[in-house]
Amino acid sequence: MRTSDFDYDLPEERIAQEPAAERDACKMLVMDRATGALEDRIFRDIYDYLEPGDLLVANETRVMPARLLGAKRGTGGAAEVFLLRESFGHGEASNTTAFWEVLVRPGKRLKPGAAVEFRDAAGNVALTAEIVDWVENAEKGERLARLATESYSTLDEAMHAVGHTPLPPYIKNYAGDEELYQTVFSTREKSAAAPTAGLHFTPELIARLKEKGVDWETVELEVGLDTFRIVDEEDPEKHRIHTEYYTVPQRVVDAIARTKECGGRVVAVGTTSVRSLESAWDAQAGELKARDREATSLYILPGYEFHVVDALVTNFHVPRSTLMMLVSAFSTRENIMAAYEHAIADEYRMLSFGDAMFIV
Repeated sequence: MRTSDFDYDLPEERIAQEPAAERDACKMLVMDRATGALEDRIFRDIYDYLEPGDLLVANETRVMPARLLGAKRGTGGAAEVFLLRESFGHGEASNTTAFWEVLVRPGKRLKPGAAVEFRDAAGNVALTAEIVDWVENAEKGERLARLATESYSTLDEAMHAVGHTPLPPYIKNYAGDEELYQTVFSTREKSAAAPTAGLHFTPELIARLKEKGVDWETVELEVGLDTFRIVDEEDPEKHRIHTEYYTVPQRVVDAIARTKECGGRVVAVGTTSVRSLESAWDAQAGELKARDREATSLYILPGYEFHVVDALVTNFHVPRSTLMMLVSAFSTRENIMAAYEHAIADEYRMLSFGDAMFIV
């Protein structure tokens, strides 16, 4: 197995630069997991493929306004701070101050001791980020920053006053509604990227599925920026996958148990839901267990035995990525590559704002 086995030719014009006009009217490529047989449908047709007693499990995380554009204190030079995750144990935190792991630009000018100011629409300094230290064992030069506000009652208010929803690097110049990069069922802002398979669902479609007897539950996985990262090593087993935090509530464990007992299918909405559910599997006990914000670095490669997930709603993924490896593990590399070749030839829209795939 080589990383090049999961590469494919992705024409730039096939990369979706904006969301579908209607979330559930995008194309959906339905693939039989075992045979590789394909059907071209639209997403709302998923209604026809789901049966009463099936269970959809989606990732309810919401994307943070993580991209902060400001100016370095003292020089006024343009600076960017990208919020990754809150970090604890470094000092006193409050409603108006906290420590975060961040990425910065320009990196050479934002060393410990530097500070960046971010102004709101009225021109007032709404938020400051003081670079405190380097993050130990960081791969991308991450910094530890102390965020503080004096103009707003909470950091959350300040972040929303100056922050922007980050989009994947392959989406250029999108100026539309940032809310379209959020799922309609998203809740707490914990992620640096959207769980994009969920973007295709509408409240009306979810309601119709529930009326049919299809159950709906949510887990939470805090999606990191490394979700866009391609694997550099030619041997994929040498790749170091990123760590993310996930939560699988007891109610989801109970719902899955009921589904399995009644002969229904557990349908994961997105690879982040797959990683959450499969990470929660206790191999020694031979059962799924509830988890509360535990770390996972589960790396799913072909040969992996799935314990929880029976079907998968997903998008089309970046070549040479761990996500290509995951979907190949769920079916076969040959089936996935044939499906992608079909999708490109049939002018499917690819990647985060693109069309859907349903592996059954």
